[in-house]
Amino acid sequence: MKIAIVGLGYWGPNLVRNFIATSGIEEVSCFDTKQERIGVVRRRYPHIKTYSTYEEVLKSDVDAIALATPVSSHFQLGKKALESGKHLLIEKPMASSVRECEELVTLAAKNNLILMVDHTFLYTGAVRKMEECITQGLLGDIYYFDSVRVNLGLFQHDVNVIWDLAPHDISIMDYVLKQNPVAVSAIGSHHINETEDVAYLTVHFESELLAHFHVNWLAPVKIRRILIGGSKQMILYDDMQPSEKLRVYDKGVDITTQEGIYSTLVQYRTGDMYAPKIDDVEALSLLTSDFVNAIRTKSKPLADGVAGLRVVRILEAADKSIQNGGKLITL
Repeated sequence: MKIAIVGLGYWGPNLVRNFIATSGIEEVSCFDTKQERIGVVRRRYPHIKTYSTYEEVLKSDVDAIALATPVSSHFQLGKKALESGKHLLIEKPMASSVRECEELVTLAAKNNLILMVDHTFLYTGAVRKMEECITQGLLGDIYYFDSVRVNLGLFQHDVNVIWDLAPHDISIMDYVLKQNPVAVSAIGSHHINETEDVAYLTVHFESELLAHFHVNWLAPVKIRRILIGGSKQMILYDDMQPSEKLRVYDKGVDITTQEGIYSTLVQYRTGDMYAPKIDDVEALSLLTSDFVNAIRTKSKPLADGVAGLRVVRILEAADKSIQNGGKLITL
């Protein structure tokens, strides 16, 4: 199998490195509009094949293309790849609108091609263990999903802070909760340029479950943290911790009913905390292997195009809500 990496900025070289090490890949090639970026990759991998234009990539014998380009280019470049019969791995978020995502999903299905989105966090040991705990019912009924993803920069020019940072945690929420949201509300503000650099996003479900996301490019510290509260146990996922990134707390609230003046009695439960063992295999290597396996077996990858569409649907609704002063937008 042959794959071409298109876009060699921040993320592209990581894709090159991992695809070179992925079983089943015969040839890794690359393209970028900036020659200096190609030069950096060629110095590290002297035998890598390079292309002069994207049209050359499309006309080549590569089986698949991995897009690591700005969000605004995803749809046009991705559409051309699928029309050329290439399987497609596309950087998050999948595209700039729900309409564009739907067209890519339809085109991939029509041409019998694998369409996958690079939601790398779904392949981390901590998130996979989190999903396992929830699926097994260890947390009981889920009350809330709360995430904070903040740092100082990097400011993006083609998307706001929600489209830049929130896809990570929205994709995690979608994967571990496996529940369909019904509405979105969001507020945000901009201080440096015309795009929001601080935002708060709430996702509503049919039950009393709420998911909340705080994203910020203007924080003095880097925080990557998710809290999930359930009726039985609670989870803290702190990606900045060097070890014990995932902790499970046997804490919660027990409610008993009794006769008398107080018909409901609330009791707090405080039990043990434990840090489950999680594997430390690089998430991107698992993602590239999943992509190759999906192409080989025509199976559904973990982060397929439909999953990418669900994330963009929430992002688009968040933009609409901000533009309407935080109004609740029905999905």
